[in-house]
Amino acid sequence: MSHDGLPGAVHRIMGIETEYGIAQPGSAHENPMLLSSQIVNAYANTTAASRRRTRWDYEDESPLRDARGYDLDRESADPSQLTDIDMGFANVVLGNGARYYVDHAHPEYSGPECTNPRDVVKWDLAGDEIMRRSIAAAVDQFDPLAINIYKNNTDNKGASYGTHENYIVSRGVPFGELVTALTPFFITRQIMVSAGRVGIGQSGTIAGFQISQRADFFEAEVGLETTLRRPIINTRDEPHADAARFRRLHVIIGDANLSQPSTYLKVGSTSLVLALIEAGALSDIPQFRYPVVATREVSHDLTMSNLYEMQDGRRMTALNVQEYFLESSRSLVARAEQIDESTADVIARWSQTLEGLLSDDPALTRTVEWRAKLDLLNSYRQRDHIDWGHPRLALIDLQWSDIRKEKGIFYKIEARGLHEVLIPESEVLEAVSNPPDDTRAYLRGRLVERFPENVVAASWDSLLLEEEVDAPLVRVSLSDPYRATRGEVGDIFEKGLNARELLERLKISHRM
Repeated sequence: MSHDGLPGAVHRIMGIETEYGIAQPGSAHENPMLLSSQIVNAYANTTAASRRRTRWDYEDESPLRDARGYDLDRESADPSQLTDIDMGFANVVLGNGARYYVDHAHPEYSGPECTNPRDVVKWDLAGDEIMRRSIAAAVDQFDPLAINIYKNNTDNKGASYGTHENYIVSRGVPFGELVTALTPFFITRQIMVSAGRVGIGQSGTIAGFQISQRADFFEAEVGLETTLRRPIINTRDEPHADAARFRRLHVIIGDANLSQPSTYLKVGSTSLVLALIEAGALSDIPQFRYPVVATREVSHDLTMSNLYEMQDGRRMTALNVQEYFLESSRSLVARAEQIDESTADVIARWSQTLEGLLSDDPALTRTVEWRAKLDLLNSYRQRDHIDWGHPRLALIDLQWSDIRKEKGIFYKIEARGLHEVLIPESEVLEAVSNPPDDTRAYLRGRLVERFPENVVAASWDSLLLEEEVDAPLVRVSLSDPYRATRGEVGDIFEKGLNARELLERLKISHRM
């Protein structure tokens, strides 16, 4: 159930991790791995982490544990799945509770744990700002040649890199029930919250525009992989929390969004569907007869009018399937005596988005990223009389995702008031260096910021501390992501304790 106990509430532990595209135009020997390391290290050198680099603790990671009840043999695993090995690349724990590191030749920002959709958006935007600061720091410290960073999901040369969502779910929910409900939801969610893409197919060689940047790269229904034979439902059973109580749903099918409303609805609607599953409130769930094929076809159908065959013989559009989940969510929250503001807002936005898609409402360009991008590209096509195969459109698509506010096309549209802003810039800037108050990220971030010399290693669910160099190490458990909040441990930092007093207080607080 949701942590606050409200049926259908959108509140739960969740967050987003994003691999950014990276390039250095004009470089004769561009090396994405080296560029990514420069980006991460340069930013780390500007923070408290530079006083002592906290290493990432891989001890409790289990990337080959499958939610279907077995562990994949390491010899059988693709090297990209072995994320529990320190490859020696840049890897930093930030003062806002996030992890910032090099993953598969990309700089990756894994945002801190949040409890609501609005906070997820805020700390996701903080990651974008950290990327902008990283560019400036890298140019200053390593190489005067500019580095470009893109918040997108493909290079249109056959490669895709991920934007993954993570949600804490009750361990009591059988994994099969998650698969049954989430497969049709994820296949059709893209019509509301995707970022849009010029080009069809993994290499983008077929002329056209599609709804999702990621859809063409999915080749399986269920599986453990994330970089090959990508599945609609990922089965990695790595909770980063008390495994007896929690399951972490690792979602790899979503797009990277610059649009704040798209990110908000993406995580908000998903959290609501998880609440439905936890409450056992779904019945007669529509099941696609050919899920992988449908994933791609939904992305290619800009009219959203295609009818898809369900396993029970029904024929439904992507909009019909989303309406099923929306109505189920409404029914669930209607049973509660009161509904919290966040849940009510997500349901209202979900409803408005589906109604707008059904009626082809031009106002959707303010809240749905792929529609905003399509509108812009169509204006160029009409003005210059060019078709979808023209290379200028692919360049505009790339420039849309440029993370630099003075260069990125999306930011120019947003600055003109043509796309909705949910989080004031002042809050985003604050989130760059401050963690959420209401999750364990608070303690992780504050310790790294205030006591970097004493934090030897960190992970999502523990911290390894020492009172002084070469002193015995003390492990602080963070197995409950709802603990170690500002309300519980904030006074440690407000009282100005030294390292010894800090450790004594933490021993008491966490019964180490």
